[in-house]
Amino acid sequence: MTDDLIIERGNNHAVLTLNRPERRNALSVALRDSISDTLDELAKDPAVKAVVVTGAGTVFSAGFDLKEFDQGTADEAFMAVLWASSDRFHRTVWGFPLPLIAAINGPAIAGGFDLAVMCDLRVAATTARFSHPERSFGDVVYGPLHDLVGGSVARDLTLGGRELAAEEALALHLVNAVVESEALSDAVTEVLSRICVAPRDVLMRIKAKALRRAGWDPDSQTLDL
Repeated sequence: MTDDLIIERGNNHAVLTLNRPERRNALSVALRDSISDTLDELAKDPAVKAVVVTGAGTVFSAGFDLKEFDQGTADEAFMAVLWASSDRFHRTVWGFPLPLIAAINGPAIAGGFDLAVMCDLRVAATTARFSHPERSFGDVVYGPLHDLVGGSVARDLTLGGRELAAEEALALHLVNAVVESEALSDAVTEVLSRICVAPRDVLMRIKAKALRRAGWDPDSQTLDL
């Protein structure tokens, strides 16, 4: 584990807070691996019915840590580690067998946008915004976004480079609710209370159906998504 991820446990849920505010909660290899390790453990915990993912500070996540790509350019072995971490992270988050809620406390950019759309439900602060600036130099994760908003909007956000403010995201059903920043915690708590009424095994069966309908491939790699 790393100090870059704060893990808080409730009676029937957990909250994971990306804790790199000085780097806009950029998803480093260490942070991605910590998220993957934690979700693997939580998936096996019979007390857990749901998991919340949020960011420390005013940004949800600015995406992958681009400094590490610079490092990988000069270090082939590290680049292999970087991509293996990425593949595992995407498979673990998207395939998590229980409900995942994104509490989007601010901008969700590039890989941070991907993290939000791989969750099952999204509650956004009014300060949230969504974009894929990495399209100017590399691939984007397309499939989970398409599953949420359909082909026309997904193409507009990826091929077309459209950016969304929180209220626009709500109108397009990308997020489930938009609230003021100070109300985000209470809004997420209300969502958790509704989710956790259901038995854990029922939640897992519903999630499995959702993943099948989305065409989830447990062997998928980042650049294929």
